[in-house]
Parts: sequence; structure tokens; C-alpha cells
Amino acid sequence: MFRQLLPLASLLLGMVFLMLGGGLHSIIIPVRGQLEGFSALSIGWIGTAFAIGFTLGCVIIPQLVRRAGHVRTFSTLTALLSVSILANGLFVETWWWILLRALSGFCFAGCYMVAESWLNERVSNEFRGSMFSIYAITTFIAMGAGQYLLVVANIEADTLFMIGAILYALAVVPTAISKAQSPAPLTEVKLDVRALFLNSPAAAVGATLAGVVTSTWSTFGPVFGQQVSLSAAGIASLLAAAMTGSILFQYPMGRLSDIIDRRYVMTGAGIFGAIFGTALSYLTGSGSFGTLFYICVICYGGVIYSIYALAVAHGNDHANPSEFVKVSSGLLILYGFGTMAGPLLGAQLMELLGPGGVFTTTTIAHAGFAGYAFYRTFRNPAVALDNRTDFQTINAARSTPESYALDPRSQPEAYMLTEEGELPPMPPPVKVERD
Repeated sequence: MFRQLLPLASLLLGMVFLMLGGGLHSIIIPVRGQLEGFSALSIGWIGTAFAIGFTLGCVIIPQLVRRAGHVRTFSTLTALLSVSILANGLFVETWWWILLRALSGFCFAGCYMVAESWLNERVSNEFRGSMFSIYAITTFIAMGAGQYLLVVANIEADTLFMIGAILYALAVVPTAISKAQSPAPLTEVKLDVRALFLNSPAAAVGATLAGVVTSTWSTFGPVFGQQVSLSAAGIASLLAAAMTGSILFQYPMGRLSDIIDRRYVMTGAGIFGAIFGTALSYLTGSGSFGTLFYICVICYGGVIYSIYALAVAHGNDHANPSEFVKVSSGLLILYGFGTMAGPLLGAQLMELLGPGGVFTTTTIAHAGFAGYAFYRTFRNPAVALDNRTDFQTINAARSTPESYALDPRSQPEAYMLTEEGELPPMPPPVKVERD
């Protein structure tokens, strides 16, 4: 295992710098926007712009990599990330920030895909699962640590933008000086909504609603903290509590879904999220931000980041094993559409209901997630245990098609491009019961 990890150390170090900068970037934008007097709708559009850029990046970046190569693409994207965060300090205008956040979303998608393509190329199938876990944990911790950088300088000054730019610049250094060869072309995405819905309606609808939940919280969680007068450390701790919930709940919830009908677990997760979202709305209204509030945030975070992983696992239960990357990537695009809608819905409800509107928005989406999953249990029987894929934890906020190529459940030979840049023919489909 150590021999597998050592050649990738420089890449992982580069991703640590990238995620430190990304964590700071994701929290400073809504918090500083709030201080600059941006409306909730304006901040919502900034969050939507990031989702649009990220989704477009998943589609366009593979073509850029084929023309320019992995190292040049990664270097260019990290340079643009440095420019985008510095420009936030230079041009404090709503429309500039919307455009800059779309650019950063596009660049992040590309950086993730290039890094994950490198990992996928260098890791043997024997160690794919272990490396996938190491990579996920490393980037998850770095992202959380980056959010705590909010406390190192005055939020109203431009220092934090400069720190973010430095971290982005450092991210390219380990990769640029590495002797590792460039991997094969990136996985390309083609969206077929009809095929995804016919494959699994519950997964298609669930992935979209999961996007609404995740993007609403990631965009307005920091704004909520500021509106209820939390300190910079308090805002970072609020987001960290939700991420902690994901670590504690996602895997046990997923393993339960390997044993019983996943749609029952999806229903329970949606209900769980709606209950704790309602509780947090009540606690916000009563001004209670003590221990009970943070316990509820941990439980709430446990389903914010878990429901998408459940939807992906359920969708792949109904697909051929060779279609894992294709189905997962398609669901990722649907998730992207949800992330575009979430901030705009959250903005409207926060303007109408105040800070607690962020929880009301996710409660509605969680209820829809639970209701539709439960409805589908009456339409078709559950997939037999022998035909199910094993659940794998997923960080929905930073998943790309290359994440699924790296996932130990994938079959690399089924999605690698030929020398002509085409996908190889798929094997004959295996008939399974749709949900």
C-alpha cells in the first residue's frame, strides 16, 4: 500500500492546498457578501453560478484536457482560481461576484477531475478502495480546515482573499514538479434524462432534490451564522458540525441500505432531515444556539450529505455493472441541476422567513425526497440483495465523473476511451427489475 501511495504523495499534497483554499473560498464569499450588503437573492445567484460553472466543467474539461494535457490544464485552472478569489476583493459588485464564482466552479470541477484521473491511472484495482478512502478523507479534512481560516484575519479586509490565492498557487507546485506521467483521457459525460428516469425514477428525483439540499446549506449556512450573530469561529464550527454529522451517519446509513430496501432508507433519511430541519427552525426562532442546537446540526448534517450517496447506490442497483460510471455521472448532472435551484429557493424563503428560511428550504426538499422514495416502494419490488452494488460514501459537494471512475465499484475497462477517443461498446444488458 505504501508503494502505491508514495508516487501520489505530491498529488495529494497539491489537493490539500487546493481544498484549503476552496474551504476558505466557500465560506468567505457568502459571509463577506452579507457584510457588503448583498441581498439574499444576490447571494443565492452567486451560489447558483458556482453550481452552473461546476456542472459545465464536468462536461467541458475532458475536451480541454485532451487538447492541452493534464499538467497544463491543472496549472491553468489553479491560476484562474487565484485570479478569481483576488478579483473578489478588487470588484465588490454582485454581477462580478456571480461571474467570478461561476469561473471558480468551472475550475474546481476541472482540478478535481484531473487529480482523480491521475489517481485512477496510478492505483491498481487491489488498492482502489483504500486509495479512494484516503483521497476522500484527505480532501474532506482539508476542506474543513480551510473553513476555519476565516478566523485568522479581519473578514472586512482583503487579507483572506490573498491567503486563498496563495493556497491555490501552492496547489500547482507539487503537480508541476512531479515526474508522474499523464494518465489516459478523462471520462466524458453524456446526459440522457429519460434513460436515467427509466432506469430508476427514485434515484433521478432523489439526486435532483439532494442537490437542492446540499447547495442551499453550503450557500446559506455561513449567511445564517452571520445573521444570528455567530462569531467567525462560530460560523466555521457550525459548518464543521454538519460535516461531522456526515462522517458519523453516512456509512451506517449506507450499510443499512445494503441490507433492506434502499427506498425505505431513503424515506427514513428524508424524514430524519425534515424533522431536524424543523427543529432547527424552531430553535432559531427562539434564539437557542446552545448545545442542543449543535447536536441538531450534527444530526441534520448526517442526512444533508448522505441522501445523494443513497440515490447513486439505488440508481446503480438497477443498472449493469459496466454502466456504473455512466449512470453515476448522469445522476451527478441531475444533482447539478438541483444545486442550481437550491440557492435561489433558499434566498426567497430567507427573505420571507428570516435566517430560519434556510432550514425551511431543506425541510421541503427532504420531505419531497422521502415522499417520492416511499411512493416508489408501491410501484415495484425491491432489488434482490445479490443484484445490489455495495454502498460507498460520497462527498457530493465535490464529486465528478472521475470520482466514479476511481470508485472501487466501477469497472475501469468498461469506460476507458479508445485511442480514437470513443467509448468501447457496452456488453449486452442484464435485465433487472426497475423500481
